[in-house]
This record gives sequence, structure tokens and C-alpha cells, in this order.
Amino acid sequence: MDRERALATELAEWASERIRRPRATDEVREKATPADIVTDTDEAVESYVREVLRREFPEYGIEGEEYGVHEGAAGAPHWVIDPVDGTTNYAHGIGWCSFSLGLATGEGKPLLGVVADPWRGEIFSAVKGGGAHLDGRPIHAAAHSTLTGHAFLTEWAAHAHWPGMDDLLRELAARHCTVRIMGSTALSLVQVAAGRATAAAIGEFHPVDALPPLLIATEAGAVAIPELPPYDTPLLLAAPGVAEEATALWRKTVLR
Repeated sequence: MDRERALATELAEWASERIRRPRATDEVREKATPADIVTDTDEAVESYVREVLRREFPEYGIEGEEYGVHEGAAGAPHWVIDPVDGTTNYAHGIGWCSFSLGLATGEGKPLLGVVADPWRGEIFSAVKGGGAHLDGRPIHAAAHSTLTGHAFLTEWAAHAHWPGMDDLLRELAARHCTVRIMGSTALSLVQVAAGRATAAAIGEFHPVDALPPLLIATEAGAVAIPELPPYDTPLLLAAPGVAEEATALWRKTVLR
């Protein structure tokens, strides 16, 4: 994965610079609903990244947020791209969005993940079996032994609550666990890898934005429930010392 990781990191650096550029006021457009939007930057970043990936790894497939699936050779790995994860934040000038790029086997198992935070100048990365890194330095999930007093990150399902979310939030509040909904799935999930959030959860797993941080978090020692979710199903990430407590809450509120 050395060549793939080097290219993914290079593309993450380029995408971060592109996202930070001043944005034209008329580049926001609706897709399926008023809460589902796209910008010229989303499209420009994904177009460039796809072009480079197809040139450097022509046998690999590609799945992107904006331009769908390009089939690779039979059985070959495939890239997953979310050019701007957190487009609503980006479009409204809120500095919490990310670039996400991953590589998975033909069966969808993660091999490599990169998540870039353009606004803080950070790049999270992992290769399967190689640990997790932030700007090249090893990172690890938090050593906490309880959810109480710590941060739990989650996201809406698009603009809406997902089944079990309200019950989960009530249980976390009762434990004095502070919940944050920040607006970028990839960037929220990867905070577990950095030890900043003790746990994080989403109601709908989509590989384009969740597979890279899933790999990064588990390579940092976090526990994933389940290990690899089917599409559109819930995912919980937890630091190892709180995994039992978090999983019990997850089963009580979301998986019941």
C-alpha cells in the first residue's frame, strides 16, 4: 500500500488547499432535496481526484459521492471518495468539513483510509494492519473507562434523526456524556481515532464517507460495532475502555 498511501496523502493535501480557497456565492445547487446540496468545489475536487486515480491505478474501481461508480477490473480493489464531506457546513461558511478517500477490497473490506481536515491542516491516515496516524505521527483511541464526562459525536441521517437516535441521546445525557453533532461524518468518526471523542455513532453507514474513518479508528484501537456495517445500517465506534458500556447502550436504544 505504499504507493497508494502516498498518492492518497498527496490528493488529500491538494483537496484541502482547494477547499480552503474563497468560494463563489452562486456555486450552491440542490440535488434531491433542499437539504441535499452540492457545490462547484465538490464536483471539481472529485473530478480531479478521479482523473488522477484512473491514471495511476487504471485497474482499480472508483465510487464517488458526486459521480457514482466506475467499474475496475474483476476482483480489483476500489477507491471511495467524498470530496467535501459536510457540504452544508462548507456552503454556509462553517469550518468543519473534510475530504475523505479510501481503498477497499472487491468485497468492500477497508485497506486504506485518509481523512483531511482542511481548516486545521490535519491529515488522518491508516493502512490495514499498520496503525493509525495523524500528520505522520501514531495516534490511539482514548484510554477512558467511562462515557461519563467525555464527548460522544454523532451525525444526522442527512437532515433528520435516525431510528433510535433520540433514545440514545437521552441515555447519554443521563450519564453526563456530552454529545456533539458537528456536520461531517468522516471528520466526526475520526475524532475517536485521535482520542478526542470517546465514542461516535452514525445511523446510516455509507462507504464513501464512513469507510476511511472506520479503518483509521479501528487501527487506532477503537472498537467498531459491527466490524463492517452493511450499507445504510448503524455504526458505533468506541474507545476500548468504554466499548462494553457503549455497546450496552447501543443495543438498548438502536439495535433493540
